Amino acid sequence: MLLLITEVTGLYDLMISDSLKGTILYAIGLQFHHSAWKGLRLWDMGQAFFMFISGAAMAFSWAKRFEHGTTWLQGLTHATKRAIILFFLGWALYVIYPPEGAPGWAFLLDILPALAFGVLVAYLVIKWPARWQIALSIGLILLTELLYRLLSPAGLKQPFVIGQNFGAWLDQKLWGGLSPDGWVTFNIVPSAAFVIWGLITGNMLRSNMTAAKKLRILLTCGFLSIILGLSLGFLTPIIRKITTSSFMLTSLGFCLLFLALSYFIIDILKLRRWALIPLAVGMNPLFIFIFARSGGADWFMGIVRPFAGAFLGWAGQGWVQAGNGLGCLSLMCLLCLFLFKEKIFFKA
Repeated sequence: MLLLITEVTGLYDLMISDSLKGTILYAIGLQFHHSAWKGLRLWDMGQAFFMFISGAAMAFSWAKRFEHGTTWLQGLTHATKRAIILFFLGWALYVIYPPEGAPGWAFLLDILPALAFGVLVAYLVIKWPARWQIALSIGLILLTELLYRLLSPAGLKQPFVIGQNFGAWLDQKLWGGLSPDGWVTFNIVPSAAFVIWGLITGNMLRSNMTAAKKLRILLTCGFLSIILGLSLGFLTPIIRKITTSSFMLTSLGFCLLFLALSYFIIDILKLRRWALIPLAVGMNPLFIFIFARSGGADWFMGIVRPFAGAFLGWAGQGWVQAGNGLGCLSLMCLLCLFLFKEKIFFKA
């Protein structure tokens, strides 16, 4: 979420400005922009990370609800309402700040509608044994693979060509148009697997296994998933914009490895003080995401801009923009920290 709210400050675009080409900063900046089509960058995995950790959080929050007497059917009502709210918020953000030239259905390409569908699917199987949850997630991968290979309008020879694949064909049929960058709304379906995988992982972390065994499982499954995803990439290219099977498995591996790193630092080494800001942001993720995307970041930028100009104007416009972005990000983090300390949490 910290990375997502940083995007609206303009810092990532500043890092890939022409004046920085050939520098390490430019190379890092590219990691915060999506791949043009084939390939994998850090930013391509942002939605996977968020959906995965949402599933992990579900394991803890729903376990507590069930322990306090909530029935599965009562929970289904709540989960459905939450999915509807998330879906509505995703649509509302596009109404408030529509991307230039984006069609009305383009909000379906964003994270909140995908999360709405994913958490609802995950809840439907929340009582299933882990092996059946894994089977369903594999089924979503296989379904995606088969649909792209068997139903792409370009034929069996080119199932993963931009604008000519199954996802693009489906959007053309449903909405009468295509995303110019190659994104497809069918991504909502396979992306649900990330929430399911997070749910399985969360239940593993809740178990009575030793911390060392949990860490071994996270590391082993993470590396195996990356190896499997990269190997599959020779047959099915890694393409984030259509959520191919190789992309899903590779991203899952990185989800598990990043979680393993966090688990090692926070739960095993007990080095928790440094994590206060990420914790504060993570406890109000939907609030700060909607705040940043609905004009709140612009408001903070307006507050910081005069000070950035006054202190950094002598160094050039690039430094002023960097100071403005960092100042805006700092204010958003302080807002989350204030809410955290006051125990104010916004939930869908």
